[in-house]
Amino acid sequence: MADAIIDQAAAIIERGKSAPVVVKTFFDEDTFTATHVVSDPATSKAAIIDSVLDFDAPSGRTSTKSADLVVEYVKNANLDIEWILETHAHADHISAAPYLQERLGGTLAIGAEITHVQGVFGKVFNLDDRFKRDGSQFERLFGDGATFKLGSVDALALHVPGHTPADMAFVIGDAAFIGDTLFMPDYGTARADFPGGDARTLFRSIKRLLTLPGETRLFLCHDYKAPGRDVFAWETTVAAQRSGNVHVHDGVSEDEFVAMREARDATLGMPKLILPSIQVNIRGGHFPEPEANGSRYLKLPVDAL
Repeated sequence: MADAIIDQAAAIIERGKSAPVVVKTFFDEDTFTATHVVSDPATSKAAIIDSVLDFDAPSGRTSTKSADLVVEYVKNANLDIEWILETHAHADHISAAPYLQERLGGTLAIGAEITHVQGVFGKVFNLDDRFKRDGSQFERLFGDGATFKLGSVDALALHVPGHTPADMAFVIGDAAFIGDTLFMPDYGTARADFPGGDARTLFRSIKRLLTLPGETRLFLCHDYKAPGRDVFAWETTVAAQRSGNVHVHDGVSEDEFVAMREARDATLGMPKLILPSIQVNIRGGHFPEPEANGSRYLKLPVDAL
């Protein structure tokens, strides 16, 4: 079936090959998260994708050590931050978006279906009406096929649900930043058992992404270093995924994938930071408002997930 949005994304990628975007990645081994700074070499405009605020769960302490490395790079490279992008409301790390925005500027954006995620987890955490479920914690909500610019570079947002209802991939020039949808080919695909996730929907989103041109550079949000591989990695291509992804290479049927994914997900524990991360990330990276004593608190729902 024809997909006009994918055709538009492919056209952006083809045009972008003449002047590839520059990508600098910062990898946080504590959460296995890759934060990408993508920039337009012609204008020095840049975007930060999937940032990390360091968080020590036993003590509840936060740190900006990881984010400060991004700030240092941006300033030393004389980049101008136009966008701070989130591919989804992460369950494994807390976003540093508010801190980075304060230091560097930029428009904070996420997929429009964040409102769905806010509704689901608003109930999980029993949040009252002070928590808005309309996405207003973000400055722009991207729908499927929404276009934008990074300096002189064309960009497009693709809705790729399945891992969560709100997952987005961002095609920026010749590259695509695909969040948790896929991992490196030797590791496979994202889980689909979080509230609102669905393995069949994930398969269809992946297949949609893999119709992009084979040489398209894909930048991932995580790497867990598959057995036998010595180094972390976060860049691959559409062609490499189609030929070699251990879960969803060409020839794997939708039913086969769903059976594998659901069986695998049933064996996985929850990410160690899911409860603090989700509470903060559905608020655009902001912690809850201070209580009467001036302290901020996160909830720990019992037997909810």
